Amino acid sequence: MASMLCNIGAGDEVTVQGPGSIRRLAAREAIRFGHKIALEHILKGNPIVKYGVPIGFATASAQPGEWIHLHNCRSKVNERSSGFDPTTGDARDTTYV
Repeated sequence: MASMLCNIGAGDEVTVQGPGSIRRLAAREAIRFGHKIALEHILKGNPIVKYGVPIGFATASAQPGEWIHLHNCRSKVNERSSGFDPTTGDARDTTYV
């Protein structure tokens, strides 16, 4: 998995450079700056790994090029994140006045 360095649209080609390798894949959907993209097939229940560190678990399977966010990942770092709205990121357990 990798974090986006800019906004991309569905079908845009993404280039991922790692130690000694360059990989290209097409985004399956729009992904915003800072959000994550699956680099390989991720099965439901498997760890979501960012920079070699498990940060959560897949709540749904994902294909390479798919957006990884609250709608398909449960955070291991912050258990509260599972209570956020998957579209807006707003907390569901907080009332705003």
